[in-house]
Amino acid sequence: MTDISGIDPGVPPTGTGCVDCDAAGGWWFHLRRCAQCGHIGCCDSSPAQHATGHWKSTGHPLVQSFEPGEEWFWNFDTGALYEAGPELTPPGSHPADQPVPGPADRLPQDWTGQLRG
Repeated sequence: MTDISGIDPGVPPTGTGCVDCDAAGGWWFHLRRCAQCGHIGCCDSSPAQHATGHWKSTGHPLVQSFEPGEEWFWNFDTGALYEAGPELTPPGSHPADQPVPGPADRLPQDWTGQLRG
């Protein structure tokens, strides 16, 4: 998977956590990175599902996992999973010592009950 439309390997990530959850004081389960603009959003198991929302609002279809040790890409338009792809500008994940889910100080006690299917 190289030279794919919708992937800009030169764009850095927008931060180490979901930028939309951070702005709203929310929390996330896992993180996804837009392969086109670097937006970090939360996964579909997270209450706010900001990565999917970013795709719907921008049309940027490809995300890469922003979890340590994961390199896979997902295409929202086609539902295709790619085990690997081009190397994006570092960092390739949130810091390994960053808690999952996170951030720890914003997690509700019943966070497991708030995860989405």
